[in-house]
Amino acid sequence: MRPINARIIDIVNETPTIRTFFFDTELKSENIGQFAMVWVRGIDEIPMALSYNNAITVQKVGEATSALFDLNIDDSIGLRGPYGTGFTLPENNKKKSEVLIIAGGVGAAPLAPLAEKMSGNQGTNIKVTTILGARTESELLFESRFNNSGMLHITTDDGSCARCGFVTDVLSELDLDQYDMIYICGPEIMMSCIFDILQSKQCLHKTEFSLHRYFKCAIGVCGACCIDEEGLRVCKDGPVFRGTRLQNSELGKYKRDSSGTIVPCY
Repeated sequence: MRPINARIIDIVNETPTIRTFFFDTELKSENIGQFAMVWVRGIDEIPMALSYNNAITVQKVGEATSALFDLNIDDSIGLRGPYGTGFTLPENNKKKSEVLIIAGGVGAAPLAPLAEKMSGNQGTNIKVTTILGARTESELLFESRFNNSGMLHITTDDGSCARCGFVTDVLSELDLDQYDMIYICGPEIMMSCIFDILQSKQCLHKTEFSLHRYFKCAIGVCGACCIDEEGLRVCKDGPVFRGTRLQNSELGKYKRDSSGTIVPCY
């Protein structure tokens, strides 16, 4: 699939390090949680989660994202996708479902539209509880979107807003039996700690994790994003995985760079 040309029509500064770029074209995503390949001309093509149907939310962390931050309204990039698997909604086997969303940092980007859809803003009626974490108050992402979608717990590493600590502190205090599904996206060290807690509570069967790995083709051909031990392709079999599929995997241990070399996750 060749990239389509997308013109930037608006740029929103979400935090000091995170911006949302809105485009003049929408990507018709079948499931929330899918990703698009973003071509920054002359620099690189990188995967980005869709935070709106016509927007990506980007944290400035490397060469390609820094180049994105240099773009202005009316500049353009290339987009292809959406690709991969998205989040699944709870099975409709009872009158009222309850879900838990756990978002850390820019991992809130694919989870905010999920919270909005499930809370009834886009046609369903599911009780949503979110744990939103960030390093500091100024880095909290999409707080209002989660707050408008249901109950919201906030944690900051430095205690500058709400509870001082980590999302796992709140998670450990909740009765997880009440939730039909649990959705997680954020830094891998955070997801690894959450995975261990949920595994110890025998909840992995009702969890979905959104992973980030280095992508090249994004359609499951090249194998650059395969994860050990099963060889699952993050671009095709993911990026959203049921927790039970990640048991005994490399999650939280290591990943591979553009050359295929193993590097620590954090």
